[in-house]
Amino acid sequence: NMSPPLFSLPEARLRFTTSTREALINKSIKPLLSAFNQVPGSENEKKCTLDQAFRVVVEEEIINKAPCENLLAIISLAINGVTEGICTASTPFVLLGDVLDCLPLDQCDKIFTFVEKNVATWKSNTFYSAGKNYLLRMCNDLLRRLSKSQNTVFCGRIQLFLARLFPLSEKSGLNLQSQFNLENVTVFNTNEHESTLGQKHTEEREEGIDVEEGEMGDDEAPTSCSIPIDYNLYRKFWSLQDYFRNPVQCYEKVSWKTFLKYSEEVLAVFKSYKLDDTQASRKKLEELKTGGEHVYFAKFLTSEKLMDLQLSDSNFRRHILLQYLILFQYLKGQVKFK
Repeated sequence: NMSPPLFSLPEARLRFTTSTREALINKSIKPLLSAFNQVPGSENEKKCTLDQAFRVVVEEEIINKAPCENLLAIISLAINGVTEGICTASTPFVLLGDVLDCLPLDQCDKIFTFVEKNVATWKSNTFYSAGKNYLLRMCNDLLRRLSKSQNTVFCGRIQLFLARLFPLSEKSGLNLQSQFNLENVTVFNTNEHESTLGQKHTEEREEGIDVEEGEMGDDEAPTSCSIPIDYNLYRKFWSLQDYFRNPVQCYEKVSWKTFLKYSEEVLAVFKSYKLDDTQASRKKLEELKTGGEHVYFAKFLTSEKLMDLQLSDSNFRRHILLQYLILFQYLKGQVKFK
């Protein structure tokens, strides 16, 4: 009675490596499936060997400077292998990690496009628990290599991918201690002597220019605002940003009183200051969109010259009111103090 042939690692690895190459040429997983069924050994032994064979093939391709498409074909094959039950669920992620670690950033971009496109696969039951930590580590490694100022878009894509991959309750993405980004300081003119606000009107009055009724164009119709748009308002308005930056100040008596006083004035201005009609705003937005690459700055522009434009801009007002909402939610919520 002949005993069944025993598992041999070198033989199995050679067979699987050859079959992987064959599968890539034929664009079909069949050669791998038949090799898996024919090689002697336990399921586990064969799975581990195939995992290793995939890494060997990827390594050779990287050394031979193969195009990204070849590398992605191997990873796709591994995904099919997991679905067919012939390799370990973590294998596609290990391969992705190998590839991203070895390639320059412009090629990592192409590989990451593949990662983004397959977010539904990564979230499926087969892959999620096996791959989520690999993907998180992979994204963090990439972010470390990227420059925040030079590769802004790529960094943003990685953050968005992680937001799509993980549920909102994922601990690693939550700010459980309610820490604030205290470095986010809003700089504005704090020297009243340098202020140019409100000067235009006094100059006009001195020169005695009388503006007849009906002479003003519709665009320049005066806003019915009882509070003057002067340096005082400008200073109070931008001082509020410091409370949004660090809400803990609201628990100090004097600071809180100042916050209330400034807020009352600013909200009163909002109430009485005429907003641009939304159609005009929409037209401006359309112009921006058609004007080629629109550059987006995440910081407020605090030039005094922009003050009246900002007050009549509905989007700008929405930003400020949203900051208030975030602050109020923090003040009302159950917060753990460190």
